[in-house]
Amino acid sequence: MDQGGPAHVASAGGHVGVRIHHTRRLPDFLQSVNLKYVKLGYHYLISNLLTLCFIPLIIVTLIEASQTDLRDLRHLWLHLQYNLVSVIICSAFLVFGLTVYIMTRPRPIYLVDYSCYRPPDHLKAPFRRFMDHSRQTNDFDDSSLEFQRKILKRSGLGEETYVPEAMHHIPPRPSMAAAREEAEEVMYGALDNLFANTDVKPKDIGILVVNCSLFNPTPSLSAMIVNKYKLRGNIRSFNLGGMGCSAGVIAVDLAKDLLQIHRNTYAVVVSTENITQNWYFGNKKSMLIPNCLFRVGASAVLLSNKAVDRRRAKYRLVHVVRTHKGADDKAYRCVYQEQDDKGKTGVSLSKDLMAIAGGALKTNITTLGPIVLPISEQLLFFSSLVVKKLLNGDVKPYIPDFKLAFDHFCIHAGGRAVIDELEKNLQLLPIHVEASRMTLHRFGNTSSSSIWYELAYTEAKGRMRKGNRVWQIAFGSGFKCNSAVWEALRNVQPSRNGPWEDSIDKYPVKVVS
Repeated sequence: MDQGGPAHVASAGGHVGVRIHHTRRLPDFLQSVNLKYVKLGYHYLISNLLTLCFIPLIIVTLIEASQTDLRDLRHLWLHLQYNLVSVIICSAFLVFGLTVYIMTRPRPIYLVDYSCYRPPDHLKAPFRRFMDHSRQTNDFDDSSLEFQRKILKRSGLGEETYVPEAMHHIPPRPSMAAAREEAEEVMYGALDNLFANTDVKPKDIGILVVNCSLFNPTPSLSAMIVNKYKLRGNIRSFNLGGMGCSAGVIAVDLAKDLLQIHRNTYAVVVSTENITQNWYFGNKKSMLIPNCLFRVGASAVLLSNKAVDRRRAKYRLVHVVRTHKGADDKAYRCVYQEQDDKGKTGVSLSKDLMAIAGGALKTNITTLGPIVLPISEQLLFFSSLVVKKLLNGDVKPYIPDFKLAFDHFCIHAGGRAVIDELEKNLQLLPIHVEASRMTLHRFGNTSSSSIWYELAYTEAKGRMRKGNRVWQIAFGSGFKCNSAVWEALRNVQPSRNGPWEDSIDKYPVKVVS
């Protein structure tokens, strides 16, 4: 065979001739084959390996069964008659085992529906109005004003986020009464919509969990809800405070545990943050960042352990994994409420925050990975660790492909940097972080409720299909990283009066970096 090359076209006397050089070399398959498809095929092979192994056994069993005649069945019946005691004992053990399994297995937890609060338009805070108000309060020097302007420009927030009523006044009115009004407006707004969409009566609620990190009055926020909706006297209510932006997943986990104990009941989880009394009026740069990022929002989630609710529920709770790094001093203090040297209270964000968040995420996914990733990814990850150990760390560890385990990602919209880092480290595509970026742009950082605004975005876009898995990831002070995994029970459509109802057609938008 001649060694090859490209085809040449020659022209002579008006005639066109084509000369083709053949090649002896085969194509370089490593260059020509798209390795992602090789990996996908490997994933399908390993994931279905057990099924493939059972196929020969099933075939042999079917062949043997097809050769069985009436005489063989009669011999089997006689054998069982003469061993009646053994049959009874085996049957008793089988019934006992099934009974124990049914009685002790975890009850499925269904997410019937949820609601996210959309504030009225008069609470919107465009950048220009935000900066004008900050300037007119006379609390910030020129350096602090310029710092806030830069943070806003790079934050990923849009022009339609909301701040509470008290912050729209000059001077601001951060009173206890105003803080209560903010809490009532957002919580009741979310709950009214939830009850209207589900036709569940408040008296039917058996468990109530409320989380709000920075505003914890007496009576508690959960007591405010009990009073407003006249919930029943034996309701099991809980109020979680100081647990940061990841408290929404913690509240879901608490409700899940309670629903395992208390049969045939509903649980409501309300997640919010209160801004009115937690606005910082000083000039310490690390404490000014929350002013630029945090905005008004709340969510209310209805969970059920009733089997009858499976038909109308949107999702089933699959896993909750919680990670707490509070034993480490740096992690403990990286999000810290304190007073500055002028005695003004605010929340300080450490420069080590992203590194600490990365460590917490690594720990969390190390626990989550084995229970959600297909076995193909687990084998690749384990193999890379073994090779790295043998070669003394000269090999980069394999990063599992979580896109094989999840269809949608709801990453806490804590800021553009958080979303960027997770997109990079988890090797996600832009569409996987679209819900998080657009939620940050439209609503800002609404703290623990942000993951529900993101889920609502995915639904409003019509992307949620039956069997899809959703990964909610949240970070919070302490320092904590918590994950919740949900499975869609049907093709999910957005609920009435959803947070994106008036704006979903405008999104996605290009976020200026």
